[in-house]
Amino acid sequence: MQRLTLTRPDDWHLHLRDGAAMWDVVPHTVRQFGRAIVMPNLKPPIATVADALVYRSRILEARPAGTAFEPLMTLYLTDSTPPDEIRRVAEEPNVAALKLYPAGATTHSEAGVRRLEGIYPVLEAMERHGVPLLVHGEVTDPDVDIFDREKVFIDRHLAGIAARFPELRIVLEHVTTRDGVQFVRDSGPRIGATLTAHHLLYNRNALLAGGVRPHFYCLPVLKRESHRFALLEAATSGNPKFFLGTDSAPHPRTQKESACGCAGCYTAHAAIELYAEAFEAAGALDKLEAFASFHGADFYRLPRNRERIVLERSEWKVPERLPFGDAELIPVKAGETLHWRLVEPT
Repeated sequence: MQRLTLTRPDDWHLHLRDGAAMWDVVPHTVRQFGRAIVMPNLKPPIATVADALVYRSRILEARPAGTAFEPLMTLYLTDSTPPDEIRRVAEEPNVAALKLYPAGATTHSEAGVRRLEGIYPVLEAMERHGVPLLVHGEVTDPDVDIFDREKVFIDRHLAGIAARFPELRIVLEHVTTRDGVQFVRDSGPRIGATLTAHHLLYNRNALLAGGVRPHFYCLPVLKRESHRFALLEAATSGNPKFFLGTDSAPHPRTQKESACGCAGCYTAHAAIELYAEAFEAAGALDKLEAFASFHGADFYRLPRNRERIVLERSEWKVPERLPFGDAELIPVKAGETLHWRLVEPT
């Protein structure tokens, strides 16, 4: 196969940051995706519908002229989120969901939830109004091994939330373990999961073998090969509960290559090409369109995109670095060759 035509995909988990740096990364997403779920973990966090719409206006300003990309906003769920805010979310078509960060779980999660029982009134309102809950599924207990944090979160918390609120739509974002895959598969149709390109392509050897490689450091952290295989099997299975979410997370190079580097892999520069590499390696290019373009839209009860994109088998070299405001960022596969390239919309 030399050319692959797909319905224009969507990115159901994306970090765009803010300010001048945002203007450098927004075009990477726009060239590939029709829509994206934009994460709210700015400083201060996007915690109200009013905040989200102001942030959305800044994203639209950074959108290249003549493009129709639509950012779908999220609110940062905190211990003090009022249930009344959920009605406002349900009434605002440009705000799609709330994001649950356990406090301290990842970048800019300091304002996250510390006691899950305290947000039950908000979850009940979300269930009643049909607003999805997006979950960073890791515990932060220092006694739990970092490679086990997803499984423990599911066992301790997520399974109970799903049982207590059976009509609540939940996305386990950036699932990284076979345990997470199995939980989603075994749950009802209101439980879905996003899968990143970097977790489909790499295991923890990429981070640790031959030295610590900070640009592969993300949270949840890359896992062992058996987990990567389970993720790839889920992504290519055709199961509509699994869909594309890059979790592309840009950081200045200096904040990655430091004594305490930030978590996040930048993949938006070549997201659909990276997914194509993963699906081709699994012999499943015929399953890429549904995973990238249909399953997420269906889960969020949105129309599928009508425009199409074309990928061509063509070798090209990923830039060594990319501009990021007054700094630079290092993308995944920097300086390496990719074998698929986005060439045109149709």
